[in-house]
Amino acid sequence: MSIRWSDILEQALTFSPGSHTDLRAFFAPGRVNLIGEHTDYNGGYVLPAALGIGTWVLVRPRADRRFRFASTFSDLVVDVDATHIIYDPAYEYANYPLGVIDILRKEGVEVEGADFFFHGNLPIGAGLSSSASVEVATAAAIDALADARLSKEKMALLSQRAENEFVGVNCGVMDQFAVAMGQADAALSLNCQTLAYQLVPMHASGYQLVIANTNVPRKLAGSKYNERRAECEAALAILRQEWPRLQALADLSPAQWPQAAALLENAHSTGHDAQILLRRARHVVFENDRAYHAADLLRRGDLKAFGKSMNESHRSLRDDYEVTGEALDALVEAAWNAEGCIGSRMTGAGFGGCTVSLVARDSVSTFTTSVAEQYKQRTGREPSFYITDIGEGVHEVSVANLWDNVITS
Repeated sequence: MSIRWSDILEQALTFSPGSHTDLRAFFAPGRVNLIGEHTDYNGGYVLPAALGIGTWVLVRPRADRRFRFASTFSDLVVDVDATHIIYDPAYEYANYPLGVIDILRKEGVEVEGADFFFHGNLPIGAGLSSSASVEVATAAAIDALADARLSKEKMALLSQRAENEFVGVNCGVMDQFAVAMGQADAALSLNCQTLAYQLVPMHASGYQLVIANTNVPRKLAGSKYNERRAECEAALAILRQEWPRLQALADLSPAQWPQAAALLENAHSTGHDAQILLRRARHVVFENDRAYHAADLLRRGDLKAFGKSMNESHRSLRDDYEVTGEALDALVEAAWNAEGCIGSRMTGAGFGGCTVSLVARDSVSTFTTSVAEQYKQRTGREPSFYITDIGEGVHEVSVANLWDNVITS
């Protein structure tokens, strides 16, 4: 569906009356993780990329110590006194920008008040980091209004703190880093333990990233995420008996795996099934190795090998980490069977959400048709597709240039 920006701006001006010349606009993309799933909280590598779709926020400063929030994706309007910023489930999406405002204030970055009007074309709850997109867009807006001149890395870290401390979601930093610091036609190779990162040019001439949404709510993602974290922590505790200086599961190399597997297999009285701990740890060790080497494959333009790693990643997430589920498996297996696809995997926490596939550009149309047919035949559901390039991280955009533009949602 296409929407004219003039219509969105009119909605924003109805919510926040005044001259459009007083508005400032900021865009923060969503992100897709190309490889390196569930390695972030295990101290490993990830390889996300910013998308061309995301969240826009139109901001007008206020002088009455109030923060007001509205959006095109909810009928809820939230009006909060600047002296009483708290988390409230009734605030729904507004908790994310409120959390950023709260954390930035604690860091000495503060404004009197503001109206925030959000518009996004990311699917909510599909694993493309809609929450991080809202957070980082808010951080950029507050930074600009306060003339604080924070680095994008600082914005990412403070946005993560907002989600951890204010919203109460114990996420890693991958999402906010990719949203803040992504660049067009480049992936971000990030060590989640040290926060060392490199932008890796994605030489993908002739190929297109295709994101497919299962349109299955991720009802199990939260509880299973906590369960997997606990299992990884239990496995790490066992392995530390042999390697006391081991900081994270991802610190283990594939060469050490046979010894690690024996230790896990012979462990007793941990409260966890030894075979389950072995499978969880095996995924982390080899997925981390795939994510580390994937950056080199992209640099060399070896997309066939990169696609093979994507396929191996999904199999590991399915068999060892057990976070895929019927819908994600159906989409990925349909992609593997489709002409022009050289790699496909789930992306995000799992149990619903999205897949990402690398598809020859001249096969994208037949790919989406074939995958949709196979997926519907197997699950009875219709998937949604997002054909998007790798885009820029958070940045300010000109309100004047938006009026006559059209956006696809």
